[in-house]
Amino acid sequence: MNETDTLNPRLARAQRWFLIIGVVASAACVFGAFNDWTGFVRAYLVGYLVWLLVGLGSLAILMLHHMVGGRWGFVIRRTLEASSRTLPLLALLFIPLAIGHANPNVYPRVTDGSFKAFYLSPPFLYARMVIYFACWIFLAFFLNKLSRQQDMGEGRGILRKFNNISSVGMLIYCVTISWASFDWVMSLEPRFASTIFGMIFIIMSALAAMSFTIIVTMFLSKHRPHSEVITPDHFNDLGNILLTFVMLWAYMSFAQFLIIWAGNLQDENFWYVTRATGGWVPVALFIILFHFAVPFILLLNRPVKRHMKALAFVGGGLIVMTWVDLYWFIMPAFYPFGPRLHWMDIVAPFAVGGLWLAFFARQLKAMPRLPLNDPRFEGVVQHG
Repeated sequence: MNETDTLNPRLARAQRWFLIIGVVASAACVFGAFNDWTGFVRAYLVGYLVWLLVGLGSLAILMLHHMVGGRWGFVIRRTLEASSRTLPLLALLFIPLAIGHANPNVYPRVTDGSFKAFYLSPPFLYARMVIYFACWIFLAFFLNKLSRQQDMGEGRGILRKFNNISSVGMLIYCVTISWASFDWVMSLEPRFASTIFGMIFIIMSALAAMSFTIIVTMFLSKHRPHSEVITPDHFNDLGNILLTFVMLWAYMSFAQFLIIWAGNLQDENFWYVTRATGGWVPVALFIILFHFAVPFILLLNRPVKRHMKALAFVGGGLIVMTWVDLYWFIMPAFYPFGPRLHWMDIVAPFAVGGLWLAFFARQLKAMPRLPLNDPRFEGVVQHG
């Protein structure tokens, strides 16, 4: 398939604009950090996690595709691979948060001599951070390396290697992102503990990544070779997957609430008491409505899932709701009586997002738009 010359210039133009937005917003964040370091770390944590979840979720969906081999994955595989290759950048952008972990106004110190105190001690904490990013970058590197080998026709045994790495990698991914959610979010309130907390973040990452991927796929579907392959059936498949992730997110979120509330343990239910009282009530209701109810109803409609712009609109809304959900997870630890929106809360996601999207656009240009020499790819055209 020959690609037209119109896509790369548009990606280059988008890359420049994203970079400008990222640099300007980052400069504003640097100014804010010098004036209010604690406020910056809190805002940056929320903004950073939105894009980290997109990158990590893309890696997870990529591994899922290599494990199950569904036809839905071929039209989005390059987008997932490009997103996964942004993880080294996300590791660099994590540096402000690594420094911020030393701020007791953000992460309280546990000094009671318990195992929790040892687990959250700075040396052990920083060691785990290095391990997390090393695992994620390692998995992304090898999956992309195999993909390049397949493009060059070195396909002997590639599919088996894809499956083997992804099977082990999915286990590593689930463990590391769960522990990362404990270290970076749950530890904001050391009293709180939940075994479902990590599962919620696993689903949130998949939901954010699929939402972003659908938006990119809508853009790519206007250009060759995607325009020759993608049909409403493909968007319907992606919409069904998105609906599945929405339902899983709602199920896990409600399961955590139900178990903690029914257990009525003081060291756990305070987390929901804070987030379901005072000024946080409207935020909680907003999340229930727009992170579950509205997208759930919309995605039940087949015409919405088959219309690429309508589906991309739902995806965009879910990315925004990822930020709202993270804000509701994190900020009550500092402001228990209600939201106190700071200008850095708005700017930080644009700072990280601008730089991330610029790097993503560069990565998307670096490889052919569709997988080459993959024997499973023949089914995509037939499916269309």
